[in-house]
Amino acid sequence: MYCIMRSLLITLLAVAALTGKPSQACGQEGALQGKRVLFVYGGWEGHEPRQCMERLRPWIESQGAVVDCRESLEVYADRAVMGAVDLVIQCWTMGSLTGDEERGLTEAVRSGVGLAGWHGGLGDSFRNNTEYQFMVGGQWVAHPGGIVDYDVRICDRRDPVTKGLKRTFRMHSEQYYMHVDPSVKVLATTVFSGGEAAPWIRGVEMPVVWKKMYGKGRVFYSSLCHVASDFDVPEALEIMKRGIVWAAEKGNSSF
Repeated sequence: MYCIMRSLLITLLAVAALTGKPSQACGQEGALQGKRVLFVYGGWEGHEPRQCMERLRPWIESQGAVVDCRESLEVYADRAVMGAVDLVIQCWTMGSLTGDEERGLTEAVRSGVGLAGWHGGLGDSFRNNTEYQFMVGGQWVAHPGGIVDYDVRICDRRDPVTKGLKRTFRMHSEQYYMHVDPSVKVLATTVFSGGEAAPWIRGVEMPVVWKKMYGKGRVFYSSLCHVASDFDVPEALEIMKRGIVWAAEKGNSSF
């Protein structure tokens, strides 16, 4: 029986490798055990901040984290709260931070609190807060053509966030054109077709997923998932899960 089960397991692993199904290496049970997570959501409703929070929160809690959800930016100015969390997950598009809020968030991350987010919820949040943008590592500037079909290409297959995923997967969503900090570690990219909306950018390869350090804090970003249903793409969801786990860890990363 043992030999049969072992043979079956090997076969299943081989099939998974060939089909490119997402590995759960960074999403195992208890990956966030004991972590204190602040989930801040709101801003422009077009990015479905509440729906996205409701999509991810059950999984985060299933991994052992204690989640504090806030529909307000004021929490960033609360030193007691910011000094007690391990990770901030943000889904807030188009807004502005007060001086105290920006300092509260950036100082927390610089001191070792992790930061994770996706699409406009982290990459197009506060257009007038340049220190915030410096921390994130990039800023949205355009999505030519609106909702389009495009490929995402994994460019680092050794990193725990992307290891075992398909080399290329398809999205039907907004394809973000961004201004990006050259110091980030890029894990996935996309190539623009140009099309009628912006033919001059044909062939441009743009970072889609990256991670970086900001002081002692780990920062993870994915430009995927315009709306909550985009997380139905297995690779997009798995990348976000793994990025959250990575960002929640303490200590400088050698990448």
